[in-house]
Amino acid sequence: MKDLTLHIEGMSCGHCVNAVSRALSAVPGVEIGSVKIGQADVRYDEAAVNRARIEEAVTEAGYHARSVG
Repeated sequence: MKDLTLHIEGMSCGHCVNAVSRALSAVPGVEIGSVKIGQADVRYDEAAVNRARIEEAVTEAGYHARSVG
């Protein structure tokens, strides 16, 4: 498992946090550490998913994510 921090633009409320949490939890191989306004910390299985797919899930939820770490 690899750690990943996502900086997320467009989040402003609890609904946003819930939407991002749902999007990330739907991606196989991703474990959510925490999600707060503007950031998500996850662990992911590199054999199951890559960073681009994780960022794409956040984008599909209506936000812009940039991974660091």
